[in-house]
Amino acid sequence: MENSLNENQTRLVVICSPGEARVALLAPKLTDYAVWHPAFPDRVGDIYLGHVADIRPDLGGRFVALPDGLGFLPDAGCETRAGKGDRVVVRVTRAAQGGADGKGVRLTARLTEAEAAAYARADGPARRLAAGPDPVARLAATHPAAVIEVDEAGLAARLSASLPGRVRLVRRAMEPSLAEVLARLEAPVWYLPGGARLHVTPTPALTAIDVDMGQAGGANGKAVAQARFNAALLPELARQIRLRNLGGAILVDFAGMPARRRPDLAVGLRAALADDPLGARLAGFTALGFAEIVRRRVHAPLHEVLAGAPARLAAGTRQALAAARPGVVPVLALAPTLMACFDTDAAVRRALDGVARVVLDAAVGEAGWMVRMEAGR
Repeated sequence: MENSLNENQTRLVVICSPGEARVALLAPKLTDYAVWHPAFPDRVGDIYLGHVADIRPDLGGRFVALPDGLGFLPDAGCETRAGKGDRVVVRVTRAAQGGADGKGVRLTARLTEAEAAAYARADGPARRLAAGPDPVARLAATHPAAVIEVDEAGLAARLSASLPGRVRLVRRAMEPSLAEVLARLEAPVWYLPGGARLHVTPTPALTAIDVDMGQAGGANGKAVAQARFNAALLPELARQIRLRNLGGAILVDFAGMPARRRPDLAVGLRAALADDPLGARLAGFTALGFAEIVRRRVHAPLHEVLAGAPARLAAGTRQALAAARPGVVPVLALAPTLMACFDTDAAVRRALDGVARVVLDAAVGEAGWMVRMEAGR
C-alpha cells in the first residue's frame, strides 16, 4: 500500500509509455498527480499571436482566433482595446474544458514587461509564440528539492537539458504499490478503511462528492460516530480533490449528520484545504447541508484527461504492445477520433511500427479502440 512508497527524499516520478507520461509527486506520500500527453499539451502558459474574432459585451469579453480554435479573453482585469480583426498577443490561463463540446481556453493579455517587448511587433497569421511549462517542469518548479526519476531515456535526456542535475534515469518508475494507488485514483470511487468510500461524480455544472460511511463508524453512538468519522476524513477529502485536480464548484455530501450540524466541520475543512496550490476554499454549507467548495480551475481534471482521445489512444497502444508475441500480429482498430490522434502522435506511431497493425474502424465501441489478433506472416 501507500506506506511502502515512503522515502525521506521528495521524488517526482515520471512513468512513460508511448504517447503518455504519468507524473507523480511523492513527498513522501502521493501529493500531486498529472497525466501528460506530450503530443497534445493543454496549452496553459502558451503565448499566442491571435486576432479578435468577435466582441461580446454580453459575455464581458472577446473571442480570439488562435491557430486551432477560439479562446476567450475576458474584459475584467485585462486592459486591451483591440477591435474586431485586430491582432492581440495573449497567454492561455486555463485549459479547455468539457471536451469537444465544452468551453475553449481562457486567455489574458497581461504579459511580463520582457514578453511584451519581445512580441510587440509580432504580426501575420495566428500562431504560437512561446510554449508554457509541461507538468514535469511545473511540479519541478514548485518542488525544487525533488529528485526527478524517469524510466525512458529519451525523455530523461530532454528533461536533463532544462533541469540539470535533477534527473535520474531509472529502470522502472512504476513501483507496484504506486501502480495500485494510481489505479484506485483513476476510478470514480475511492475506498477508505472500514468499508467507507468517496463517490466522485462530475457533472457539467459541478462535481459532487458523496461520503459513504459504510461500517466505519465504530462503537460510539450514531451522532458521535458520524461527527468523528466526517472530521477524520477531511484531510483525505482535500487530498482527493487535489490529486484528481477537481476545479470549479465542488459539493460534498457528508455521511449522516443533520444539516444543522454539518457547519461544525467548517474549521477542520478549511484547515484541510489551506495548503491547496489552487486556492480551494470552503464557501459555506447549503440548506441541505452540502459543503460548497470552490477551487480555481487551470488544468483539466483527471477524469476529463482520462476520457479524452489521447488517453484512450495510449491505453489501446499499451494493450496492443502487450499482446504482441511470435506468430501473431496485434491489430489496433481505432475510431476516427483516435485515428486522428494516431496521425498526430509520432511517439505512438514509432512504438507500433513493425509490432502492430493499425486500422480505422468506426464500429469499435465506446472506448474508441479494440485489439484483435491475426496470424503473423
